[in-house]
Amino acid sequence: MIRTISTEEIIVNIREMCIEANHYLSPDMGKALKEAADAEQSPLGKKILSQLEENLVIAGAEMIPICQDTGMAVVFVEVGQEVHFQGGLLEDAINEGVCQGYLDGFLRKSVVGDPILRENTDDNTPAIIHYSLVEGNKVKLTLAPKGFGSENMSRIFMLKPSDGIKGVKKAILTAVEDAGPNACPPMVVGVGIGGTFEKCALLAKQALLRPVDGHSKIPYVRELEEEMLQTINQLGIGPGGLGGTTTALAVNINTYPTHIAGLPVAVNICCHVNRHVTREI
Repeated sequence: MIRTISTEEIIVNIREMCIEANHYLSPDMGKALKEAADAEQSPLGKKILSQLEENLVIAGAEMIPICQDTGMAVVFVEVGQEVHFQGGLLEDAINEGVCQGYLDGFLRKSVVGDPILRENTDDNTPAIIHYSLVEGNKVKLTLAPKGFGSENMSRIFMLKPSDGIKGVKKAILTAVEDAGPNACPPMVVGVGIGGTFEKCALLAKQALLRPVDGHSKIPYVRELEEEMLQTINQLGIGPGGLGGTTTALAVNINTYPTHIAGLPVAVNICCHVNRHVTREI
């Protein structure tokens, strides 16, 4: 049954999500930070994690962004095939919601209209939008403001099939070691394996949206997530890059079929805030 949704409703929700994501950490991330602070073996690392927890309390109480880099808005949209939008284009509505959210929320505007000319758009638009068509008559919106301290540390590796699982592990560790303190650890490591050049990057970005207290349902992927988290936390990078036993809070891995001649691997790193909010309309 066809259901009509006003694009004004999209605008309102995206606006609110921009403000919410930048002021409140998701429950799974808050829990992971607390557990990390309790388990951290380095006194300095434990102090830094405690300061991060304090920062979260202050941000929520005083409506101050949890990070000064309020990110570029990345929006994942799952549209039920029985949905009809009324009132304008969906993409325009999403960008208007981002515009209102960043202006009304007094969030930093970090988007430039041209990658070379570098003139600020002054409203943090346009957003990066990914669409998928699904069954039903609802719309699921996930907004993830992505800061570029960690985004700049992300990598894509076009491996050979013969590189196998060892090559995948090496690629993940290379990305994390190269990132070091620049990704504002403790970090969440999103990994995409398979697909094509662009698909593995999208898989890695989507992996960051998964709860950090869960694992893949695929047995070997689950084992790889657990192994890589343990290995990464033995690197000694630690909270703030100042040493310790908590370099990453989670390693989330997504996989996809690929070509017989390739083994694409993407590593999309996110800092300790890993902001994201999901709503269903």
